Formats: sequence, structure tokens, C-alpha cells
Amino acid sequence: MNTMIKRILTAPVYDVARETPIDPMPFLSKHLHNQIQVKREDLQPAFSFKLRGAYTCMVRLSPEQKKNGVVAASAGNHAQGVAIAAAKLGIASTIFMPVTTPEIKVRGVRKLGGRLARVIL
Repeated sequence: MNTMIKRILTAPVYDVARETPIDPMPFLSKHLHNQIQVKREDLQPAFSFKLRGAYTCMVRLSPEQKKNGVVAASAGNHAQGVAIAAAKLGIASTIFMPVTTPEIKVRGVRKLGGRLARVIL
């Protein structure tokens, strides 16, 4: 098996992320005269692929680094991914969000991060 494919399939990200489908896009494929498919990362708990990177980064932290917590700055999907990943790993997170962030995103981060997440606008 290709080394990169093996690394992808055995990544620890599936501790928290879902394996999402790849869906064909028949109308777009026909329009572009090509075979177009989309990876449905909108079906992830944070509604995007951002959860994958956040979790992969945090799972590799040393115990001391995990004890110190993580900090992120984001107005949306990355913030939610960090909150989910940190909560799953038992790591405290502080997430800075612009004051203009829609309230639904702020509530989402607080909910997904649970008691370990602190949001600062």
C-alpha cells in the first residue's frame, strides 16, 4: 500500500472525526466534461475539515503541553474544530473570536468545547 495512503487511513483523527462519503456531482461533471466528486466534510461534527487538523496537532502534544492547554483564534469552523478536539482530549482551550462573530458560532464553540472551552470575544 502507498505510504501516504496508509498514513491517511491510520491517522488518529478518526478518534474524533467521521469517515464521510465521497459523492458524485453528475450535473457539474457533465457541465465540465469531467468526473467531479466531493468529499462531504460538511457532515463532520464541526461541519468542516478543520477538525482533522486541530485534532491531529493536539493529539501529538506532550503531556506537559496538553496540561498547559491550547489557544486558537478563529471566527468559525476552526474554532469549533479546536473546541471539539480539545474537549475529546481533555485539554483546556481558549478561543479568541472577533466581536463581530455571529452568536450562533460563539454558542457552537461553547457547546462543542464543553466545560474546558473558554471563548473570548
